Amino acid sequence: MASQVTLELPFRPDAHLTEVMRQRAQSLQQRGGKRQDGERLLRPHEAIYRLDFSQQALRFAHWGVRLVRSGRLTVTATSQLWTPDLTHLMNRQLLEPAGVFWRAESDGDDTPVHQYEADAQEFGERIAEMAKVRKTMYFLLAFEEGVGPDAVECSISFQVDQK
Repeated sequence: MASQVTLELPFRPDAHLTEVMRQRAQSLQQRGGKRQDGERLLRPHEAIYRLDFSQQALRFAHWGVRLVRSGRLTVTATSQLWTPDLTHLMNRQLLEPAGVFWRAESDGDDTPVHQYEADAQEFGERIAEMAKVRKTMYFLLAFEEGVGPDAVECSISFQVDQK
């Protein structure tokens, strides 16, 4: 009989890749250069995070997002093995839907973080599908409306079938 085990994976900041992407945007700005057709440049309020999968056969269970103050977090996955130091991030590489999570100023401390349920569910299921063929996935996290990396905890949980 198979038992259910839950695996919680935290989104981890990738400071090196974030810096490489910031340097690309800065370099274009300083030179007055144009981005490549379809290229997606990193904005100042965005950072690159990663998920490392220790197991591949996963089923999405739930999101674990905590915002310690009001604001909005948008989590967008990249659709392919993306290494910004070798290739530019292109708009077509960004998966839809994105996970959007927020906390309003009027929310109490015990109010759960809001999310678009259907999008968050579909997004989690797509990540689980991609985990079957990847050990690592990269994500673009956008911090908006007063929230920053210091005020966010983000993880995703999966069910793992144990035989």
